[in-house]
Amino acid sequence: MINGVNFFNLKNNLLKNIGWSCFQIGVFCLPSSAVISYIFLLVALIEGSFNRRDFYWREYWNYPLVLVFVLMLIGCIRSQTGWLAWIGLFNWFPFFWCFWGLQPYLVSQERRKKCASWLVLGTLPVLITGFGQLWLGWQGPLELFNGLIIWFIAPGGEPFGRLSGLFDYANITAAWLSGVWPFCLASFLQPFIFGRNRLIPFAFLITFVLAMILTDSRNAWGAIFLALPLVFGSASWGWLIPLMLISFLPVIIAVLPFFDFQIQQFARTIVPESIWMRLNDMKFVDARPLEATRIGQWKIAIDLIFEKPFWGWGAAAFSIIYPLRSGLSHGHSHNLPLELAISHGILVSLLMNIFVFFLLIVSSYYGIFHKLNDQKISIIDRAWWTSVLILICFHATDIPLFDSRVNMLGWLLLIGLRCIIINSNVHNISFKES
Repeated sequence: MINGVNFFNLKNNLLKNIGWSCFQIGVFCLPSSAVISYIFLLVALIEGSFNRRDFYWREYWNYPLVLVFVLMLIGCIRSQTGWLAWIGLFNWFPFFWCFWGLQPYLVSQERRKKCASWLVLGTLPVLITGFGQLWLGWQGPLELFNGLIIWFIAPGGEPFGRLSGLFDYANITAAWLSGVWPFCLASFLQPFIFGRNRLIPFAFLITFVLAMILTDSRNAWGAIFLALPLVFGSASWGWLIPLMLISFLPVIIAVLPFFDFQIQQFARTIVPESIWMRLNDMKFVDARPLEATRIGQWKIAIDLIFEKPFWGWGAAAFSIIYPLRSGLSHGHSHNLPLELAISHGILVSLLMNIFVFFLLIVSSYYGIFHKLNDQKISIIDRAWWTSVLILICFHATDIPLFDSRVNMLGWLLLIGLRCIIINSNVHNISFKES
């Protein structure tokens, strides 16, 4: 059994030291400026790594990451993409260290609640710039602090008509908003950001939902509804799930081709045209070759994996080879497990996916779902688990991870899952809480 004090053995004034302060600032600044955020998080990482007695090798969850590290290095030596393969390692290696070094700042529910609060508040610039570009014609670059922060805002969104805000693309914005959305919902159900005030959290909730809808991302639309039963908790399932099914029925009828024509047309008068057309991809009928669809990209991705199954082709290989085989251009395969297998081999992909899913399953068993009927379970931990599940779903059909801010968000969430498991084994955390 791991004792909380021995596991981290931080100074008694952890929450007063520079590491904790820098961590909070870094989390708050993360969506607005990756550079500023990473500077503060680096200070927190150094503090969290060296101000403790336990060693990296005593954390058994690090073992698969170490093995992946070795396999990726060997793969880079044998890669077909040269220096791009080595550059691609920065999407992974620094975060393997973060997974261990940032655990002290998320070790308790109170600290996870603090982190969730800063994520919600830090998303405000994303919402403001997103609505500004769509409704007020804002365009970048916008500079703050003499160019220290630069937001490249596309007028009308990127792609046009879709809310992207200060991110490069609407799908990236959708991933960020969806990853933070469960915390926004939790802050309304059990207010923790502005004391007991529900008015401001309700305003955040409405703006989050509206922004997620305006990204025109089907993943974001799904995330809105996926979070509801998981964050509300099992006590609500008796009425919430039937209500959701009834609400979905017109959408299902409007989209699927199995229903009577007259009934489907009636359903389409209820459901906004932009929604049912987007859900069944009618916007792209007769205008999009098979190779440009997810299915076409996954087919080519699988072919590439079978050609080099063990060490892969190297990072960025798909973006180079895909145009040669399809005549089209795209930066990735729209599926993270496939992308990992293409770049680094099947074994690396399996290890990383097993690592993530084991964290998800073990944290749910020990920290959440074995206490479904326990009303004392923290809504923050339910929201935390839900956020991880949502980002996993995103990476099944897209790869927002290639934006470093979304990547960092994902690793913060995984770190939180590890800390939920720690909490299930430690009943008396002696650290002073903020």
